[in-house]
Amino acid sequence: MAGPKSQNVAEAAKSASRRRPRRLPRSRYTAAEVHEIFRRFAVQRPEPKGELEYVNPFTLLVAVVLSAQATDAGVNKATRALFKAADTPQKMLALGEAKLGDYIRTIGLWRNKAKNVIALCEALVRDHGGQVPDSREELVKLPGVGRKTANVVLNVAFGQPTMAVDTHIFRIGNRLGLAPGKTPEEVEEGLLRIIPPEYMRHAHHWLILHGRYVCKARKPDCPLCVIADICKAAEKTTDIPAPLVEIAPLEGAG
Repeated sequence: MAGPKSQNVAEAAKSASRRRPRRLPRSRYTAAEVHEIFRRFAVQRPEPKGELEYVNPFTLLVAVVLSAQATDAGVNKATRALFKAADTPQKMLALGEAKLGDYIRTIGLWRNKAKNVIALCEALVRDHGGQVPDSREELVKLPGVGRKTANVVLNVAFGQPTMAVDTHIFRIGNRLGLAPGKTPEEVEEGLLRIIPPEYMRHAHHWLILHGRYVCKARKPDCPLCVIADICKAAEKTTDIPAPLVEIAPLEGAG
């Protein structure tokens, strides 16, 4: 019969086992295949841009916060006039919550978003001299800013090799088996692990645009896919890749 000491050791082992991070599922692609996927994305869109419009890091941060549960087009329609009136935290605070609300009334959840943006501006002025910080640790402390928003700002405004996993990237990571995961964080970790360093700067935009316009949620448009021959998705309908030609940048993209 095991004594109290051996029972304690067994419990400690079980507890340690529970604390160990779960091993992520492996990518279904070899390093050479991943490199070729992103090489083709780079040929197709050498300088990919997001679709949210902004004029500086602050307006980018506000636009990303406003884009939660809203379309980029809808956010752009509201922020064009807003950013002409207020393109710094100080100007946004001078505008006030009520007037800010008038500008963004067409965006979903606009009342809560107006409160968040004002609180965000107060924190930027109080803690950062009105400047947007360039570290994830500081960004996620700001009201209304989560990991995904921070990653977008770090990547787009400051050129850092981050991976902001939205619904498109989460779908692609799992559908293609590129970086399978049960959570956005797992997909993010998987992608950061396999994407070659030389492609990390733009990988976030390439995957989003691929998911938005080609590997669509309801039905992937495989004939338009430049990686159809490499893709291992069960849903794919062709093994013939689309011609690898450069696509013109999206009009009005920031």
